[in-house]
Amino acid sequence: MKAITYQTYGDDPEVLELTDVDEPKIGPDWVKVQVKASSVNPVDWKLASGGMDGMLDTYFPVTPGWDVAGVVESVGPAVTRLAPGDEVFGYVRKDAVHGGTYAEKVSAPIRTLAKKPANASFAEAAAIPLAGLTAFQCLVHALDIGADDTVLIHGASGGVGSFAVQIARSLGARVLGTASEANHDYLRELGAEPFTYGDGLVERVREAIPEGVTAVLDLNGGDLEVSPGLLGESSEGRIVSIIDPVVKEMGGQYVFVSPDVEDLDELAAMFDDGSLKVEIAATYALADAGKAWEDSQGGHTRGKIVITVD
Repeated sequence: MKAITYQTYGDDPEVLELTDVDEPKIGPDWVKVQVKASSVNPVDWKLASGGMDGMLDTYFPVTPGWDVAGVVESVGPAVTRLAPGDEVFGYVRKDAVHGGTYAEKVSAPIRTLAKKPANASFAEAAAIPLAGLTAFQCLVHALDIGADDTVLIHGASGGVGSFAVQIARSLGARVLGTASEANHDYLRELGAEPFTYGDGLVERVREAIPEGVTAVLDLNGGDLEVSPGLLGESSEGRIVSIIDPVVKEMGGQYVFVSPDVEDLDELAAMFDDGSLKVEIAATYALADAGKAWEDSQGGHTRGKIVITVD
């Protein structure tokens, strides 16, 4: 089968090659998925650069990618929840970096997959898992956001941020989001009040909300150090970051997203009822994965970059 692989660590997307690899094996509680689409997350190219070598075992050649949407081809003997022909989506993070989702087929632990949103295309579904789960787990599990909250999201126009704004709004919260001025109208469309990031952010937010916000979600790290100054007195330490564990020194939490079927089901339901929409910034064919990475590495993507597999 065809898959994108890299044979060694490297910062340049040119390390990616379209190659022939063996079809993946499946264990008793795994399934094999015919991949229809995947999506690019910054962690994909950070892994390829060796930036997470100290955290995860890596076996070359590596097929990158953790997001998937596709059709179940076969299931292991212990699998009862899914069957061949089911349309699924998931965050296929395994214990080691090797057999990812930039491929015609992928093997996936049953714990990483859920039924695809009925109203979503495969491209839309593939854009949801990692970014959507990250936003959901930060807001629902870590921050416990509710209708009485005013939450500020650093980096609100990116892949995770776009989902975070919508999820926080669906929970009834008032949402503020930082972004470049070019993305302010986009944030308004999502339901957030836009603020330009950088110098003077605390003053700008405090002018609009003198009492301060009740929670902060950091998705880019750039303004994390000023986040305590954005919080009201009764919300001290209510900060979550997916970028920098130093947030723990502020009394906050560091979140690294986990595969979770129930959370995926919640995201699917939100998409199907219209409360969660997917912004696709660009779509690339499997053979053009390197171009997709170049796009992502530019750092100014609004929404998600999708890779389709014919």
